[in-house]
Amino acid sequence: MHFLDQAKIFVRSGAGGPGAVSFRHEKFIEYGGPDGGNGGKGGDIIFEAVHGLNTLIDFRYTQHFRAPRGKGGAGSNRTGAGGDDLIIKVPVGTQILSEDKEHVLLDFTREGQREVFLRGGDGGRGNLSYKTSTNRAPRQHGTGWPSEEAWVWLRLKLLADAGLVGLPNAGKSTFINAVTNAQAKVGEYAFTTTRPQLGVVRHKQREFVLADIPGLIEGAAEGAGIGDRFLGHIERCRVLLHLVDANDEDVATSYGIVRDELAAYGAGLDGKRVIVALNKIDTLDDELIDALSAELEQASGAPVIPVSGVGGTGVDWVLDKLVEALGPAPDAVPDNDEGEEAIEWSPL
Repeated sequence: MHFLDQAKIFVRSGAGGPGAVSFRHEKFIEYGGPDGGNGGKGGDIIFEAVHGLNTLIDFRYTQHFRAPRGKGGAGSNRTGAGGDDLIIKVPVGTQILSEDKEHVLLDFTREGQREVFLRGGDGGRGNLSYKTSTNRAPRQHGTGWPSEEAWVWLRLKLLADAGLVGLPNAGKSTFINAVTNAQAKVGEYAFTTTRPQLGVVRHKQREFVLADIPGLIEGAAEGAGIGDRFLGHIERCRVLLHLVDANDEDVATSYGIVRDELAAYGAGLDGKRVIVALNKIDTLDDELIDALSAELEQASGAPVIPVSGVGGTGVDWVLDKLVEALGPAPDAVPDNDEGEEAIEWSPL
């Protein structure tokens, strides 16, 4: 399945149906009178976050969504049928943006979340509702309230607990393959990863979702390389794992490039908790590993974990730190010896 995380669509709710102009003509009812019914309400445009979707590729081929309008009223004071609501199913993590991408209109962060985006127009009044003591035979009626329409952008931000960042060829794909059920492509060239990857980590009776995004290079915020468009997929992560290739000429510079791009992107990425790991140590001796770790620790101001995604060295150590940073599992119930009401924990 192709991955698509942005799509522009047109949506229109249904207009209200017109009210009816009708008069009674029963044989034994003298004088008759108006009996035109109201029109039906138009269908709403509703977005719903559903399980099993992780791409917006369907919206590349279907870009126009129109809810049906309400039916017209009829005689004998019969109200017209309402138009069916149009439910648009999107992946969890989808945001609905204005056409200029400046405003977030809706944000779907949990499965089953359903929001009415555009309301259908109300039906017009039939001539019966216009009858008064002085206007016994009205012929006016309402035409129904108009529909609402808009062009909007859908933007998908994958939901993950932890995110992998680093330069191209830092070994992120190898690492996520080693610790999760993901099958990310691995190659000896830059930008092997061209779209975000998700994997589920199971470590010490704890599960969490790890996201890998394409590597960043200097100038990514200005569009260099693949650019920074995939950074949105780690905005919701609570902790970042920064992998630095031990074979780089200057590990401190490599670390600084990625940190600068995170800061240039904004959205609070540079303020998230970061675990720093020196990757691919299986190609180095212990003395050089210690020297590079000290250099990277001085540049980052954080402890550095030597790790090898291929050999497995240090992997458990990294996972221990990730679990520690993520805190209690969502379904964990804290000890409550004093009988106080437990507080339900939510990652969002």
